[in-house]
Amino acid sequence: MAKKTKFYVVWLGHRPGVYTDWPTAKQQIDGYKGAKYKSFPDRRQAEAAFANGFQSYIKAATSPAARKTSNLRKRRQNAPHTDKIITRSISVDAACSGNPGKMEYQGVTTSGKKQLFHRAFPLGTNNIGEFLALVHALAFLKGQDMGDLPIYSDSQIAIGWVQKKKCKTTLAKTPRTEELYTYIERAEAWLKANPVTNPIYKWNTKAWGEIPADFGRK
Repeated sequence: MAKKTKFYVVWLGHRPGVYTDWPTAKQQIDGYKGAKYKSFPDRRQAEAAFANGFQSYIKAATSPAARKTSNLRKRRQNAPHTDKIITRSISVDAACSGNPGKMEYQGVTTSGKKQLFHRAFPLGTNNIGEFLALVHALAFLKGQDMGDLPIYSDSQIAIGWVQKKKCKTTLAKTPRTEELYTYIERAEAWLKANPVTNPIYKWNTKAWGEIPADFGRK
């Protein structure tokens, strides 16, 4: 496989500019106190960053939106996963008609897709559904005394919420979402009262296709 070309921006150095090889770029910063430089994956990004200046680049790179994207990317990269599907497990998923909109979630056996539980709400979000599905699966397994059976979810956000024991939704609390919020509060209380012993893994949709609990509406 051919090595991808990188482009190097030197904002502050002996000769500022955009360079296509590291040795030449390095010459511009060696011995230059306070040199400012950065590599980019393509020429357009590099030239735009150079033209806009270092301060503009740093401001954009450290903005709340950029930090949120970076943190989400890190969470995805660090998601618990398995190399192969553990067939003796539960899979959960949620579906939402609009976001927010009519929402439902379910849990099924990973092998055989036998439905184990299902809930529907007149108004919710996909992330809330994914979160509630995971907590429902945890409580279901504990109630059935099924040991530390693994659970698969294709939502890293929901997995993160479960780990933090908090549904960090911004959905407004209104009469239409009153029942939903009751379930959210119960789920959070359950997580605080019960240690999570079941492994929760991120479903590898790219390699394995849609998660078995998928509602098939994509």
